[in-house]
Amino acid sequence: MTNLISDTEPMRILQECVETLRRKGSDYQNPKSTIVQADYYESGVKTILEIIQAKRLRLKSLIEAYEHGDTDPNFESIEDSFKDLANYAAIGAAWCRGKINGQDPTKDILNRQLKVLD
Repeated sequence: MTNLISDTEPMRILQECVETLRRKGSDYQNPKSTIVQADYYESGVKTILEIIQAKRLRLKSLIEAYEHGDTDPNFESIEDSFKDLANYAAIGAAWCRGKINGQDPTKDILNRQLKVLD
């Protein structure tokens, strides 16, 4: 019996997203750098949401250009922008779990110091 979910195009695309995340991760957090992934998200999920908003605006701009006949963007395509949204959503969920490289466990999801109860 075939697993219909794993054979769908969205599942293949999510697998492509994973590969993109790995490749970009090796560029942004390379072994010769002192920067860790958490450094990019100064205000935690708020920063991630701002990045998602910027990606959404980029996507809207591409779609509007496409509506007017410009079907050949110079860099990221509409498909690439959707994949970026998926990846940043996953990064946001990982941040909520406290699982981003370099994330401080003494801080909340907005990267604020947790209150210590006596």
